[in-house]
Amino acid sequence: MATPKNQSVQKAFALLRSFRGPQEWVSNAELSRRTGLSEASAHRLMLTLEEIGAVVRDKRGCYRPGMVLATLSEDVAIGDLICGTSGDLLKILAARLKGVVHIGVLENGMVNYAAKVGEPVRVPIPSTVGAKQEAYCSALGKVLLAGLPTTAFDDFLYDGEFVALTDRTITTIGNLRSEISAVRQRGYAIDNREVFPTICCVGAPIRDPNGRTVAAMSFADSAERFCRAWEDDVSGNLLSAAREISRKIFPACHDVTH
Repeated sequence: MATPKNQSVQKAFALLRSFRGPQEWVSNAELSRRTGLSEASAHRLMLTLEEIGAVVRDKRGCYRPGMVLATLSEDVAIGDLICGTSGDLLKILAARLKGVVHIGVLENGMVNYAAKVGEPVRVPIPSTVGAKQEAYCSALGKVLLAGLPTTAFDDFLYDGEFVALTDRTITTIGNLRSEISAVRQRGYAIDNREVFPTICCVGAPIRDPNGRTVAAMSFADSAERFCRAWEDDVSGNLLSAAREISRKIFPACHDVTH
């Protein structure tokens, strides 16, 4: 016999997940609309969440995520979480594509390599877990930049110059804007000899249930392999795997009884 689920806990998490950002103030009525809960039910749960510090309320009666959630989130390393839940999937993907799969997160405007799975087959892949890489020219970085809010992306653009790592590296603000716009449109990113002259990569976003990019994954191969057929094959595999990873680290919400 299955253990019965606690509906109050499910409803509370539905409310917390309905916030679209850590600084968003939301009224009880809007939270009710987003979750499908009655306003009375949402109000009772939000009062409890406020008491434990999961949310805070302003003088208008609107809520935003509180310090308890901020403190907890700081202790969650998304890269480790992905590796812990999806390590086998990453190994299968690397073996299928015959190369190296990376997981990366954005930290202070740089890509941090959180995982490296697989063995290079055609060309050496000089990446290291824990190392940093420029975001403006790597497939991982472009995906992560494409997932930033507009103001955060603008801040990145004007934070410093873009140094050319190869003769294909994007080095101007205008070209990077166009590139990130293309990434958002197609749903994945390409690095064709922009970081290393012998390597090409495709990157895909790993998103939370609200569509926010929380990490990126990429496949690296010899630049000699780059062509439209290779791009389509790799991007299709990456996007499918990214969706599966998202389901593993953000289990789908079950229907909530109002």
